Amino acid sequence: MLDVRQVRKDPQKFAEALRVKRFELDVDRFVALDANRSRLQQAAETLQNERNTKSKAIGQAKAQGEDIAPLVAEVGDLGDRLAAAKQEFESVQTEFNQLLQAVPNIPDDSVPLGNSEEDNVEIRRWGELPKQTFEPLDHVDLTAGGGLDFEVAAKISGSRFVVMRGQTARLHRALTQFMLDVHTGEHGYEEVYVPYIVNAESLFGTGQLPKFEEDQFRLDQEAETYLIPTAEVPVTNIYRDEILDPEVLPIRHVAHTPCFRSEAGSYGRDTRGMIRQHQFEKIELVQLVHPDFSWQAFEELTSHAETILQKLELPYRSVVLCGGDLGFSATKTVDLEVWLPGQQAFREISSCSNFLDFQARRMQARFKNQDTGKTELVHTLNGSGLAVGRTLVAVLENYQDGDGRVAIPDALRPYMDGVTHLNT
Repeated sequence: MLDVRQVRKDPQKFAEALRVKRFELDVDRFVALDANRSRLQQAAETLQNERNTKSKAIGQAKAQGEDIAPLVAEVGDLGDRLAAAKQEFESVQTEFNQLLQAVPNIPDDSVPLGNSEEDNVEIRRWGELPKQTFEPLDHVDLTAGGGLDFEVAAKISGSRFVVMRGQTARLHRALTQFMLDVHTGEHGYEEVYVPYIVNAESLFGTGQLPKFEEDQFRLDQEAETYLIPTAEVPVTNIYRDEILDPEVLPIRHVAHTPCFRSEAGSYGRDTRGMIRQHQFEKIELVQLVHPDFSWQAFEELTSHAETILQKLELPYRSVVLCGGDLGFSATKTVDLEVWLPGQQAFREISSCSNFLDFQARRMQARFKNQDTGKTELVHTLNGSGLAVGRTLVAVLENYQDGDGRVAIPDALRPYMDGVTHLNT
C-alpha cells in the first residue's frame, strides 16, 4: 500500500506515475474522500472532547453536592450525536481505505513504458541454444510413454494437472533438492517450511487480496482461508505485525511448496502440457532488507535464480517487465525466460521483484532504525528460484537426444544415483 501522506502532497503526480501501469487513480475522489474523512474525524473528536469536559463537570458538581440537572440537560443527546458522528466517520474511512487498497505500487523510474509482455525489454542472454540436428519434441510428446500423464490427471482432477511417474518423477524431486541445496549452501538462505493454507490477512499483506480474489482457491467461506498461490505469501507474512531488530537484517528465506492457482483469465492459454497448471511446485526466495540495501538485494536475488539455470546449463534471457505487464505490488520485476526447443521460444521460469515498502506497509513489517531511533518499514523482495515444473520441462526439451532419451545434467546426477540418461 502506498504512503497516504506522500499521496496527499501531490496526488496528480502519483496519478501520472500509475498510468505507466495502466492504472487510473481517481484524484478527485481521493481528494474529496480524504477531505470528508478529515472533516468527520474532527467533528467526532470535537464531540468527544465536549462529552469528556461536561462529564467531568457533572462529576465535580456531584462531588460538591451541587444540582447537576442543568449540566445533565446540557449533555442531552450528545451521546447519540457522538455515536452518529463516529459511525459516519468510520463509513467514510472504510471507503477511503478501500480506495487506497486498490491502488498498485508505483513503478520505478527505470521501468520501460509498454502495454503488454510484447513490450518487455531484454537486458541480457546466457548460454548457447542447443544445436539439435533433429526436430525437437515438446515435453508432452517426449514423455508420451507415461513419464508425464495428463490424461490420468484429467480423470482424477480435471484439466491443468499432471501425474508424474518413474524417473521423470524422480528428476522432478532431484531438481527440488538441487535448488534447495544451492540456495541454502551457496547463497545463504535459511530454509523454512510453511503452511499451504493461509488466511485473508496474509493474502492482503502481500497484495493478492482484495484485487485478485478470483485467482485464489478459497477453502472456507466463513473462515476465509485459501490455498497458497506461492510461498511468497506465508513466508513474507512470518513478519507481519513485527518490529525487527536491525541486526537480523537482511533476512533471507527459501521455501519449497506446492502452489495453487485458479488461472482465472487465462482461458485458452497454454492448455497443453505443464506450462500453466492449477497445481505446481516452486522454490521461492524471499528477502526482507534495510531500505538502504534494497536495490543491491534485488540484483543479488536475481543472480541467485540465474545461478540455478547456469548450473543446469539451460540457455535463458533476462527481461525487464514494462509498466503494463508489471504486477500489482511490484515496483520493478526482472523475468528469467528459459529456452524451450519444443516451442522454439523463451518462456518465463522465474520472476524476481522488488516491492520496496509496499507490502511491508500492508503487513506492518518494521524495524527499529538505530540511527534515528524511529520505527521504519522494511523492504521486501522475492523471486522464483526456480519454478520446478517449468525447469523439468526445460531439462527434458533441451537435453533430448532425438532417440527418446534425455541426458541428465551433470549438476543433477548426484541426485539421481549417477543415472546419466532418462528413458522417457
